[in-house]
Amino acid sequence: MEEPPCSSSSRSSSKGKSSIDPITGINVLSDDLLLNIFTRLPAISFASATCVNKSWNSVCNRIISRPKLASALSLNPSLRDAVNEVVDKVLSEPIRPYFAIVNIGCGFDPSKILRLVKRRVGFNIPVVVTVNNGIIGRDAVTDEFKEVKWGALFSGIDDEEYARHINEGIVLTIGCLPGLKVEAIPLIRPAKTPQEPCVDSFSMDIKEYSASVSGHQFPVGIILFGEASSDMKLVMEKLDYAMPMDTVVVGDERGCSVFRCGNDSRHACGSKGCIEAVALVFAQDRNRSSGNIRFHVAFSNGVSPVGGRYKAASVRTNKSDCSTWLTAKREGHQQPLDGQTILHDINTLLENHIEPPELYIGVTKHRKVSIGAEKPMPRTCIAYHGVVGGDEEYLYVDGMGIKTGDIFQFYHSDPNVALASLTEVRGSFKKFKLGRNSRSSENDGDNAINVFGGIVFACYGRGESFFGRLNADSSPFLENFPGVPLAGMFCGGEMVRPCTTMIGLCPDAKPISCFLHVYSSVYLLMSYDPPSVDH
Repeated sequence: MEEPPCSSSSRSSSKGKSSIDPITGINVLSDDLLLNIFTRLPAISFASATCVNKSWNSVCNRIISRPKLASALSLNPSLRDAVNEVVDKVLSEPIRPYFAIVNIGCGFDPSKILRLVKRRVGFNIPVVVTVNNGIIGRDAVTDEFKEVKWGALFSGIDDEEYARHINEGIVLTIGCLPGLKVEAIPLIRPAKTPQEPCVDSFSMDIKEYSASVSGHQFPVGIILFGEASSDMKLVMEKLDYAMPMDTVVVGDERGCSVFRCGNDSRHACGSKGCIEAVALVFAQDRNRSSGNIRFHVAFSNGVSPVGGRYKAASVRTNKSDCSTWLTAKREGHQQPLDGQTILHDINTLLENHIEPPELYIGVTKHRKVSIGAEKPMPRTCIAYHGVVGGDEEYLYVDGMGIKTGDIFQFYHSDPNVALASLTEVRGSFKKFKLGRNSRSSENDGDNAINVFGGIVFACYGRGESFFGRLNADSSPFLENFPGVPLAGMFCGGEMVRPCTTMIGLCPDAKPISCFLHVYSSVYLLMSYDPPSVDH
């Protein structure tokens, strides 16, 4: 949203008319009354009011000095009408956009969406448009909260026309974050270039941006969107190594589609290679004058372990379809087992399930990680790989990066575990809310600590079909923070880095980290600590 030019000529009287200032009558109103009026204006009118005079500008700056998240969802099948609905809604109140995230179905053209949104919310802010498996948010027209999951992307339907028309929808999220600087930074990989040096450069770009705007190398948080063809395991491992434990990293493993940086010169570098990921980076503004915005994360698990542990005996990789073929030994045994035998044992343990669950292996990886020429440091993490099948030779799993000798265990999707985990998240949010409120005295008034927005990244395998009820993944947030904007998406892989601002306990955070999850939901909460008031 561009602010209108503040020209004095626009306020002067035209020739032949009275020279009396037409707003003189309004100017006698108190600042408190003006504040009450301005907070009711839509964003465009509010932006115009900031340009009238110094007094009005001062009152307007008081309104937008506090952070704000605004979001809206539309299922209108018309692309242009859907964009207008969500933009009109998020701009129906005063807000100064610092960034925008647009989540859409494959029925909409992301490039057209990007152009339309930039035209309405502003050309000088970073905008990321992602094509997702579903969207989460509050309807711009009905105000009903919805979790909408589309099935055509993963149902095996070949009819492109059908898939396009049942996957139409959009959720727009914009944030006003005074005290932070926000930029979209791409991970660029030129043709025939190994991924690792590109990820190193990407990590250093993030640190350099943060240092340039804040004086600190490390940002407050990163929302990461990866492309389907890129290996985000390496990216998350490198970012975990490069960033301190209080930097939040969350995102969608296969969510990036198109984006636009706030800095046009930074966007131009995208022509030098393939964009494998985009990081929306939030760094402290060195010129911030008051208050403090904090990012917090919470995690809902959705898988259970089954069977004992195995050790990879032989490993082959197939780069053409990014898969791994392996044999394995049961822990404590010497006889290598083929894929068919291993799966038979696991399926026997799961034979009482009404429907066959999704199967994964969680591989414990001991690796050495470094950035650039730094000395490699040992790191341990768990990586999930989807089980494709097995025969008399191999067990076939998605992804690469498994080595001979790696230990793994099978996991299966489990709605009962997911429901119990949602209950834990709900309780953790309640404790978090009560804990923060207890640090604010009754006399703080406008200075009370608050959560002003949230974003949820949910696995596309969850939703109503998984839980048997509506809006299950959103319920912990909605019940604890009613009226606070929440938006999100159904992902092709949920990313979260265990950090010091984790709300509640993340099962994989102790003692081993896990960055890319399956059948989970990741919650990003944004809170505001107002400046202290001397009584």
